[in-house]
Amino acid sequence: MSEEQNVPPAPANPPAPDAAPASAAPPAAAPAPAAATKPEITYDDFVKLDLRVAKVLQAAPHPNADKLLCLTVDLGTEQRQVIAGLRAYYAPEALVGKQIIVVTNLAPRKMRGLESKGMLLAASHQAEGQLRDVVILMPDKEVPPGSPVS
Repeated sequence: MSEEQNVPPAPANPPAPDAAPASAAPPAAAPAPAAATKPEITYDDFVKLDLRVAKVLQAAPHPNADKLLCLTVDLGTEQRQVIAGLRAYYAPEALVGKQIIVVTNLAPRKMRGLESKGMLLAASHQAEGQLRDVVILMPDKEVPPGSPVS
């Protein structure tokens, strides 16, 4: 017999050099990704949105709702009213002069008797099933009102 014939065959799937021994407990499972709460859309669906930078000209509490603010925004070529559920998170005067991102081609909607002609973009944080914070998305430097967002 030759020397090669006396060498035991290598295992079919050798363990990785840094792998834990087989007797060790399996590693903790990675957290599962958050479940999608909305259906997937196509690129063609996304590009239907007209997202624009707007400058907040006026902000006031909604006269008929405790959670809403009424914003008058400048979109460069026109001014519009946008109503948003921000009252618990922002003082109206803190928003005046800020730039925000608005969906401008959303169908108008009556909210507690007043019409909103757009929707601003905001991030929300929930913990233990409770809404903890809402943060308006804003450009990090000033651009002309009406600038498209893509």
